[in-house]
Amino acid sequence: MSSHTIELTETLYDYLLANGTRESAVARDLRAHTLAATRAHRMQVSPEQGAFMQLLVRLLGARRTLEVGTFTGYSALVVAEALPDDGRLIACDVSGEWTAIGRPFWKRAGVADKIDLRLKPAVDTLDELIAAGESDSFDFAFIDADKANYDAYYERCLTLLRRGGVIGIDNVLWGGRVADERAQDDDTRAIRALNLKVNADERVDAAMLPIGDGLTLALKR
Repeated sequence: MSSHTIELTETLYDYLLANGTRESAVARDLRAHTLAATRAHRMQVSPEQGAFMQLLVRLLGARRTLEVGTFTGYSALVVAEALPDDGRLIACDVSGEWTAIGRPFWKRAGVADKIDLRLKPAVDTLDELIAAGESDSFDFAFIDADKANYDAYYERCLTLLRRGGVIGIDNVLWGGRVADERAQDDDTRAIRALNLKVNADERVDAAMLPIGDGLTLALKR
């Protein structure tokens, strides 16, 4: 016997957005602009996931945060909105084109000064932070980038995170493909491998949630 999450019809999902999120007007505009500007809009986190991340950042009292994979900047925007005035987000991405979409919205929201966008491979940025002595100093990290490197991102973010800090890992259900043995592409295999690793990792307490395309939270012990 198993229990399942409630099925979200369009009507119920609209109700959820209207009554379960407090999406800012700027964030809503960025989400709409991303939908119109790129066919890759499905890479953007959902409003309810953004609201959940904002609450998590506030619960952690986070001031120093990391993001691996920024896309058009929606997740960076909502996290920065939840940070205090002295909070900072180091955002890692390789696309100047996609991240340029978000920059004007960051400015409109008054959070541009909180976001340190670094346009280079994320592994390089994370390694530089570790080499600079910043291990055990970040409160929250969000991983939502190329799946083949998820393990590398996870290990580096875990090193950079303080005890009691949290890593959010996106796309862990991968449209259901992780549970389909016929799906043997590199991305799916990488996500499956990390899911197994995190579940057995005694360095963290973790839970996988059916939010968006699947979100794992791992709290560093």
